[in-house]
Order: sequence, then C-alpha cells, then structure tokens
Amino acid sequence: MELAVGTIISGKVTTITKFGAFVALPGGKSGLVHISEVASAFVSDVHDFLTEGQEVQVKVLSISPEGKINLSIKQTQPQQPRQNRPPYRSQSAAQSTAQRTAAPVQSAAPAAPAEPSFEDKLKQFMTMSDSKMSELNRNRDGKRHKRR
Repeated sequence: MELAVGTIISGKVTTITKFGAFVALPGGKSGLVHISEVASAFVSDVHDFLTEGQEVQVKVLSISPEGKINLSIKQTQPQQPRQNRPPYRSQSAAQSTAQRTAAPVQSAAPAAPAEPSFEDKLKQFMTMSDSKMSELNRNRDGKRHKRR
C-alpha cells in the first residue's frame, strides 16, 4: 500500500518512548506519533493514552526523503469546541487579581495620603541610582590605582 500525506490509516502501536510512540503500518512500514500529536489534551506521559499492541487510527502528516513517516492520532479525532476561558492561573493569582479589580469599599475613614506621582518616583529612583553608580565608580577607581 502506498502512503500519501493526509491519508488516515489503521496501525498498531509497537513501541512507546518518552517522546512519542512508534506505530506499525500496512506494508511493513512504521512511523512516529510525536507526543504532541497523541491527544488534544496535554500529554506528560504517553503511557497514559496508549499501550503497546493497541490498534489506532493515524493520519500521515509527512514523509521525509529518508523515509521517516510522521503520524498524528490527534488529527483523526473529531474537533472539540474550544471553551472561551482565560489561560490557566494559580488560585492565589486569581484571588489577588479579583481583590485588585473588586470595587473599592466606601468607608467613613479619611482617605490615605495620595501616592507620589510618576515624576516624583522617577526623581527618587534617579537620585538613588546616581548615588549607587558614583559609589561603584569610586570603588572601581580606587582599585585601579592600587594595582600600579
């Protein structure tokens, strides 16, 4: 049987590795299903999804000039609609974001002093930076003169 890119054929899993699974194809050929093409879900261990000797449907992704055949199991499965949900964040990050975006609570206490403006913060940063740089230069110049 002649293999062509894009065809879906049946094969048997022969070997499972940490980077994917080798599948025996009709005609005595074999191909590799990379770990990223095993399932549409995240795959950390191929053994969680496949077993040796298992019959699988695979799609031929590419055939290299050397005869290497790249396969996909994921592309033979029906597409599941993607859910519109935000990217994964840890629970504590989600809580802190929720706290920051929550509406401020009106209280009877007097307002806190205003936060310094950007210009004030920049001026303070530049002053500290200049003093640190001058101290570093003094230390460096002192070491240079001692070597002579």
